[in-house]
Amino acid sequence: MKTAINLQDVFLNRVRKENVSITVFLINGYQLRGYVKGFDNYIIILDTDGKQQLIYKHAISTIVPTKVLNVSGKILEEED
Repeated sequence: MKTAINLQDVFLNRVRKENVSITVFLINGYQLRGYVKGFDNYIIILDTDGKQQLIYKHAISTIVPTKVLNVSGKILEEED
C-alpha cells in the first residue's frame, strides 16, 4: 500500500538534522532567523543566538533555508 509523504515534515526534519539556518516570514511581516530544534503539527521551535522561540505554524507565511536542500519530489512512498 502507498502512503502520502508529508513534505512539510520532510523539509523541517531535513533543516533540523542538517543544522541549516532558516528565515521564517510571518504573516504580519516579521522575519525570524535561526535553526529548527523541533516541531510538531502546530508549532516550530526556532533557536536564535541560543534563545528558543515557539512559533505557531498558522502564523507562518514562508520558510526559506540558507542553502538548497535535496528534498525528494516523490509524493507517494511504498509502505512495508
